[in-house]
Amino acid sequence: MDATAEHAEKPEHAEKPEHAEKPEHVRAGRPVRIPEVDALRGFALLGILLVNALMMAGPYGTGGVVDPDASALDRAAEGLVQTFAVGKFYLMFSFLFGYSFTLQQASAARDGARAVPRMLRRSFGLLALGVLHAVLLYTGDILMTYALIGLVLVAARDCAPRAALVAARIVYGCASGLLLLLGLGSLFLSDAETAEADAGLTAGFAGLVADYRGDAASVVRANLEQLPDALLAVPMMGGFVLAAFLTGLYCGKLRLLADLGQDRARLRRLCVLGTAVGLPGSLFMAAAAGGALGPRWTLLGTVVGMVTAPALTAAYVCGLLLFMRTARGARTAALLAPAGRMALTNYLSQSLVMALVFTAYGLALYDRLGAAVVVPGALALYGAQLALSKYLMARHRYGPVEWLLRAVTLARLPRR
Repeated sequence: MDATAEHAEKPEHAEKPEHAEKPEHVRAGRPVRIPEVDALRGFALLGILLVNALMMAGPYGTGGVVDPDASALDRAAEGLVQTFAVGKFYLMFSFLFGYSFTLQQASAARDGARAVPRMLRRSFGLLALGVLHAVLLYTGDILMTYALIGLVLVAARDCAPRAALVAARIVYGCASGLLLLLGLGSLFLSDAETAEADAGLTAGFAGLVADYRGDAASVVRANLEQLPDALLAVPMMGGFVLAAFLTGLYCGKLRLLADLGQDRARLRRLCVLGTAVGLPGSLFMAAAAGGALGPRWTLLGTVVGMVTAPALTAAYVCGLLLFMRTARGARTAALLAPAGRMALTNYLSQSLVMALVFTAYGLALYDRLGAAVVVPGALALYGAQLALSKYLMARHRYGPVEWLLRAVTLARLPRR
């Protein structure tokens, strides 16, 4: 999941009239930032980390097949992550990807540069990083998906805002309809047939555990063997990613994050409506993934969770934007924003740390720790990233991976 591409850094903005977001930080020779967008990225990193940590910790991940050895505490921790994190935060990053795309267009225009070559170079850079990430660290990489589907944004860069929103609704509707038909079809299977399919899946877990606990070569081999299955999942989530991209493009073209204080009533309505639609779907998904409804309900639960996830994601975004207008929220935003400024570095470093913990690159604890241990460990890692990001962003313009990607995008070395 989640990952994070466009959510890693934003282009340089030198002129406030070009976009009227507020509040804006203007430092001599430095880009103008949109603190709320950075803070949203920083918050999304937490959800991505919680999901990816469970996926990297063992073969049972966050559902699909129930771990028979999981304790009640482990199941509770998995249920919380399933309900509040799975499927939500990669969509938040996707929305911010589309929003920041419009900022990059404006940056290229101010620089007198052609936007398309820049965007294509950036997509190539993301694709290269994604391939390395998937092969060496984590097959659940999102960067490859962002790089490829992001080409649609390049093609749609000059579309009208309304057209982007209509396209987002069509894509979401088509993707949701197809997946719901697939999920409903699974109900025609008997529990015995579903259990037999699950048994076939778990039969390969022993080899997977051995590979991840073996040596560095076996870790890479395991990642390569899983990569085709991971790529097959891209079409399932690709429609939702594209819909979020286009929604972000729509909001970016209209600069809807420009003045968050002007339409608080609408943000509140969206927050309430998103929670009312998204939370029941997430609870149903968690119950199905935890085995409470029987094996044949697992696929439908996953599909319902995916279809309703955008609603809960929208509630998170609107709720956070409202919260950040308060004094306490402003302090929280200041804590999250540095991590959001270097979100790509943080995303990749999360995978690196977890690979060192769970695979033969380091401690080889794969399938040895339950969710009740993994989740607090992930929270501790996130806290360390917040502190390190604050330190680095006070001293540097970009995170290390952001600097590298920007060099590829601009085809020259950017200023530090």
